[in-house]
Amino acid sequence: MSTRALSKAKGFKKSRTGTYLSIGTTAFGAISVVKQAKMARTDNDMLKLVDAVVSAAAIVTGLAILYRELKRLGDDDVLLG
Repeated sequence: MSTRALSKAKGFKKSRTGTYLSIGTTAFGAISVVKQAKMARTDNDMLKLVDAVVSAAAIVTGLAILYRELKRLGDDDVLLG
């Protein structure tokens, strides 16, 4: 990968589009955490349930950071408040 292409890829990550994509992929990860929590409750497996809760907390924190990044980028989308 050329230096210019690498620089462009890094810039995408900090763009609104890249941030929206990150929010989508992070939120998509929440689906597996919900499934994990349901399975843990069904199996009465407290350790797996704790793992699901910790994973959910990581997802919520990640989404909060991404939301803050959107605000920093000056996004004026009415859906984001």
